[in-house]
Amino acid sequence: MTTFRISEAAALLGVSADTVRRWVDGGRLPASRDEHGHRRVPGAELAAFVRDQARGNGSSDQAERFSSARNRMRGIVTEVLRDGVMAQVEIQAGPFRVVSLMSREAADDLGLEPGVVADAVVKSTNVVVEVPDQG
Repeated sequence: MTTFRISEAAALLGVSADTVRRWVDGGRLPASRDEHGHRRVPGAELAAFVRDQARGNGSSDQAERFSSARNRMRGIVTEVLRDGVMAQVEIQAGPFRVVSLMSREAADDLGLEPGVVADAVVKSTNVVVEVPDQG
């Protein structure tokens, strides 16, 4: 079974290792110790934890939403470029940089500026899935 070190789980989730340790210590995320005494999180348990968080089944401060979109990434707006009609909005969501093009009116209505917390919601029928080289 695949297991992850605390630091690896943190990198995958886009949080700090201290956050993952708190989740483990609080019983929210199961982990065991390897032969060297390092905590390891089972891959299946990590996937279930993330799935529950994304579906709103975990403890979260997110309001309930009704949407067919399932791919949500909360992050911080890092840049907003506006012209007369359009706006380009960049959000850093954990390790991911998400760029959205929208009308300037929409960006203005949402109050999007650097430093604002925002959710990037992705709905797409074309998603490329890659697996890193295991060698």
